[in-house]
Amino acid sequence: MEDRIERRDQEWRKELRLKTKGRERTAIQRAEMPMMDPLERVHYQDREVNIGLDLNTAGQEATRCMDCVNPECVTGCPVNIDIPSFIKNIERGEILKAAGVLRETSALPAVCGRVCPQEKQCEAHCFYLNKLKKPAVAIGYLERFAADYEREHGVAEVPEIKKNGIKVAVIGSGPSSLSFAGSMIKKGYDVTVFEALHEIGGVLKYGIPEFRLPNNIVNSELENLKKLGVKFEKDFLVGRTSSFEDLKEEGYKGFFVASGAGLPSFMHIPGENFNGIMSSNEYLTRVNLMNAAKDEFDTPVFKGKRVVVVGGGNTAMDSVRTSKRLGADKSMIVYRRSMNEMPARLEEVKHAQDEGIEFNTLTNPVEYFADEKGHVSRVRVQKMELGKADASGRRRPVPIEGSEYDIDTDMVVVAVGVSPNPLVPSVLPNLKVSKRGTIEVNEETMQSSIPELFAGGDIVRGGATVILAMGDGRRAANGMDQYLTEKYGK
Repeated sequence: MEDRIERRDQEWRKELRLKTKGRERTAIQRAEMPMMDPLERVHYQDREVNIGLDLNTAGQEATRCMDCVNPECVTGCPVNIDIPSFIKNIERGEILKAAGVLRETSALPAVCGRVCPQEKQCEAHCFYLNKLKKPAVAIGYLERFAADYEREHGVAEVPEIKKNGIKVAVIGSGPSSLSFAGSMIKKGYDVTVFEALHEIGGVLKYGIPEFRLPNNIVNSELENLKKLGVKFEKDFLVGRTSSFEDLKEEGYKGFFVASGAGLPSFMHIPGENFNGIMSSNEYLTRVNLMNAAKDEFDTPVFKGKRVVVVGGGNTAMDSVRTSKRLGADKSMIVYRRSMNEMPARLEEVKHAQDEGIEFNTLTNPVEYFADEKGHVSRVRVQKMELGKADASGRRRPVPIEGSEYDIDTDMVVVAVGVSPNPLVPSVLPNLKVSKRGTIEVNEETMQSSIPELFAGGDIVRGGATVILAMGDGRRAANGMDQYLTEKYGK
């Protein structure tokens, strides 16, 4: 069956290639992502907004790629995917080969094709954008297409792996850990991932709503890792369930820590402890991982009718769009800078606008007020103006004196940042950490001050995109492989 599909696709692609030579490639318009209607999708927490490209559209988009001699798009990818190769395979109709190219360097192509900010990474380096001043090739859409096609029409190849018998432990099961595990298992190591929660996937499960990243997509990628031989232990808190010394006694020779940044940050303004005010971490975890939005489950979440979400990143967009799906009459973003400085992906902002989210920009909370029961009832905000650029490169928000006003609300979600999980540093006194609580590592190898311990993702960066975290995992795998080879041989 798969052979017939491949032959049919190759014939179709050959015909299209004959029609698209030379300048005709550059005349093709960039593909648009089909999506659910906004008025319909706001009723579903577990239905993906983006629908995905069909075969014809993906093939046509792939023909736009100029197959540059020096593909800058690859340098813009934190895991160095061979982008021209996988796209040209799509153009030839060899979709399963395209997926195989992706898996050579990426453990999670179906995930990255959905949530990675390609517009700031690979696509930002595209020939079209930088030389022709036209929209970049839709690399992210094509990555998603190839990975989804493989899942629906084929089986991910399981390469033959020569085992070396050396055990390594991975702490946390987010994108950095999964990238590391995928790389190390292919190098022949015996890899076990330890996850503190009852679900594998880390932030991919608890932090990103299913309307943006469905759980079945994450589960499929996890199954591919299991087929390679990666083992997973749930409900296992390294440093509490077992110590690092316990694991060493069990034979583990190397450790990769990617325990994330799950400690929420607040603004420390008056009234922040009133009922109805929570962090985005708690809100999204309750809804995404603990089924709190479903009445048949015992873990409740307050379903506000006038919801204020403080912040302008992807987590803020996820939170405010979730509140809309939980039945809010009014879901509002309060952000202290302008739309131009907003760190969230443009696609996520556009989706939020289409869904009726209200944006209060250049606005900052200064105090909360509660009703007689101690539940938040309004937030006092102050208008801001932009001054000179700060350390982030964005213009600093400056308060406008006398501009305060109140917004009625019955629920506030604070999404202004997170801090690193402090558990691992707290049980390893010889581990060097920064003032922010992040683990200090060699940027090339990701090795820490404890030679056998490597780290990556949010516990190192303080906050990272999925693909940057995956890049850390891949570098750490190369670094640990070199270290363990020199120490133990293979």
